[in-house]
Amino acid sequence: MDRKSGKPHISVVIPTLNEAPNMGELLEGIRQELAGTSYEVIIVDGGSKDRTVSIAKKYNVRILYDESGKGAALIKGLRAASGEILVSMDADLSHRPNEMKLLVDGIEIGYDVCMGSRFIAGGGTDDMPIIRVLGNKFFVWLVNTLFGANYSDLCYGYRSFKRQALHKLNLKECGFGIETEISIKAIKAGLRVMEIPSMEKKRVAGQAKLRTFRDGYVILKTIMRNMDSSNR
Repeated sequence: MDRKSGKPHISVVIPTLNEAPNMGELLEGIRQELAGTSYEVIIVDGGSKDRTVSIAKKYNVRILYDESGKGAALIKGLRAASGEILVSMDADLSHRPNEMKLLVDGIEIGYDVCMGSRFIAGGGTDDMPIIRVLGNKFFVWLVNTLFGANYSDLCYGYRSFKRQALHKLNLKECGFGIETEISIKAIKAGLRVMEIPSMEKKRVAGQAKLRTFRDGYVILKTIMRNMDSSNR
């Protein structure tokens, strides 16, 4: 904790839904990676039926609840966070805790938002079938074309934010369109954005929540909703 304010320097926000087999390894990895750093972990659970919450409580994390979808859970956690640097990540061990300091460093050197990318030098993925690769490339091209961005990745949730930048994003997406909304609104708000190489690992255990065609449609609707000139 910051001795003057009593607040953590870093807040890690993790939406969860039935991730009990992964929670211990994930939270232990975060604890090891951020040892010696002032930080907090916020779990926002979407109504898990397994031991996700009880396992998380053993690691002295903050537990919030929201069953409206991944985006709603992430927004709730980010807004509740106390840190000056906010980090979002998934609970399925696809995001490696040992990459977190790169995301933190990006904010500390002056960027407003840092986004993990699987498609720049040093990044990669062990968990993306060809249909999702093609879909992601199409959406990247569409967002870059419509909004004058220069992204290499779009639908990836390992990211960091400066606290002040969160207010400018005015996030509203409840579901899997949340990462796309962040990417678009960061450009529209004139924020300083940097991509960080990230290696996406396969889900270790549990059931994937992503549904390719359903969530592709959600992403497309998110892009269309944000085509107006304002940042409402």
